[in-house]
Amino acid sequence: MSLPPLDDAWLVIPLYNEAEVIGDVLSEARRYFPHIVCIDDGSRDESAMIAARAGAIVVQHPVNLGQGAALQTGFDYLLIHTDARYAVTFDADGQHNPAEAAEMVERCRRDQLAIIYGSRFLDKRTKATPLKRIVLKTAAFVTRLTTGLRLTDAHNGLRCLRRDALSGIRIRQDGMAHASEIVSQLAATGLPWAEMPVHIRYTDYSRSKGQSLLNSVNILVDLIMR
Repeated sequence: MSLPPLDDAWLVIPLYNEAEVIGDVLSEARRYFPHIVCIDDGSRDESAMIAARAGAIVVQHPVNLGQGAALQTGFDYLLIHTDARYAVTFDADGQHNPAEAAEMVERCRRDQLAIIYGSRFLDKRTKATPLKRIVLKTAAFVTRLTTGLRLTDAHNGLRCLRRDALSGIRIRQDGMAHASEIVSQLAATGLPWAEMPVHIRYTDYSRSKGQSLLNSVNILVDLIMR
């Protein structure tokens, strides 16, 4: 699907030591999203400088506070400093497809939805490891029990939020637990939502950082603590 640039939507990208890829990620994303805010969460490399050169607004944390804190900083920036109607949370490592992010915004607009959750389990494009698949499906089951939302993928970082949904979020969990916290708070708003299939691109780069295994462990810890 070919979509025009989305002037009323912003990408919100937590950024931590992604200098190797963030320039390419932003170059691809800006074909659809002229407005992007990157929250540099205490990176020790040149991530912030590269993101700014690529056309993103960069807000910096002086020290690493965690992805939850970075997202909340991004949400606060949009609510205070912009008139954005939609926010799309988006990963900095190249795993998300900006064309699918743009399609989420268009569906929110078309179907008058306030929230769209991305799901890697609504089709067969995403090749997750068996461990990852088991952990994520368990997390979705627990989320269903605690929130009543019948999500198939509760820990997907690609999601679209209308401004009124964004206003209902106040993230206090810094680590992976923030994903469960976001779903819980959005469920409490009672706003209309849907899931959409998305393709998570597990690349050599993301695998080299060990993110899949680490995230699985962090999600398990989150579930146990809950």
